[in-house]
Amino acid sequence: MGFVTHVGATMVVVTGLSALVDLLGRGGVVVLSGAGLSTESGIPDYRGPTGRARRATPMPYDVFLRDPAARQRYWARSFLGWRLMSAARPNDGHRAVATLQSLGLVDGIVTQNVDGLHQAAGARDVIELHGGLDRVICLHCGQISPRAELDERLRAANPTFAALATRMNPDGDVELPAEAVASFRPVDCADCGGLLKPDVVFFGETVPRERVQACFALVESARALLVLGSSLSVMSGRRFVVRATNLGIPVAIVNQGPTRGDAYASLRLDAPLGPTLRAVVAALAPTAAATPSLSVL
Repeated sequence: MGFVTHVGATMVVVTGLSALVDLLGRGGVVVLSGAGLSTESGIPDYRGPTGRARRATPMPYDVFLRDPAARQRYWARSFLGWRLMSAARPNDGHRAVATLQSLGLVDGIVTQNVDGLHQAAGARDVIELHGGLDRVICLHCGQISPRAELDERLRAANPTFAALATRMNPDGDVELPAEAVASFRPVDCADCGGLLKPDVVFFGETVPRERVQACFALVESARALLVLGSSLSVMSGRRFVVRATNLGIPVAIVNQGPTRGDAYASLRLDAPLGPTLRAVVAALAPTAAATPSLSVL
């Protein structure tokens, strides 16, 4: 069984929909989502179709700690990037996952994304493997505060900062020329004066052990693992696919382009996430979704 949909002006035929519907219809599914799920909300990915032209690399944690100039550059770029990131809205894929959870078919959600769009779509108890950009942590006192609060402080500290964002990156910053960064003033913790950092896992930083264990426990209790929009290029997410396979738990992957988990998948769909998941919801709960752009074959 396949379905026909349109991505822009291009007609796309996706096969394997009936198998995916059957898998999800049995319930007990844990979702592992990656950046590809949020591209339809305007947030680019790292390695998929929207990330291929991307040249910037994520901020390394050790550089952020030791280099004041790197922190200034990061916060200037992130200051503008947050405006774009906070304006992003959930797409059909996020809404479909939330609907499947509300129907009792999805038991848990682990996301590698830091954009909060699963929760904005209505999903509950989402484990943010790499943290969330909507929070800021002080590396000295450990205080966690809302990103909106920091944004107000940064605006006050930089009243004449007039740089314009060009292109947003998946981790929430933007591309900026060096001259635009030079005048930007970061701020420190309002409580203790310590270094502030988004409450996300930077490149080279370790995911908290208790968070990883919670993800493993969720996967180990699943009847099936559904990977959405992740290339699984790094072990941070791929380890859960490996664990599921070792336990005999079926793995389904929906992603545009190949992934490093394809060898573990019992079901693999190369397809756009939003239309595919919208069609799944329409098949499992016709009253929960309208699919005017789809025709099921």
